[in-house]
Amino acid sequence: MDANELMPGAHVLDTKGLLCPLPVIRLQEFARSVESETEVVVIATDPGVLADIPSWCRVNGHEHVSSKQLDHEFHVIVRALPQFIDS
Repeated sequence: MDANELMPGAHVLDTKGLLCPLPVIRLQEFARSVESETEVVVIATDPGVLADIPSWCRVNGHEHVSSKQLDHEFHVIVRALPQFIDS
């Protein structure tokens, strides 16, 4: 992952050692808290994130930016968008 790929203020979510679905759950918890467009780098050791996170993004209205394997880690970049719920 190149630093030029990230938005200023990007958040790193370290989920190394967690098995799916926990990395997705951690991402979901973080995404619920964003008040403006926020880039998140999920770092995981479970290869399941390569399929699970892009699918989660499609279903939940967030943007999957990229996925890369670096040695034994998987880095998934997501653009989390604020979710507005009508009351």
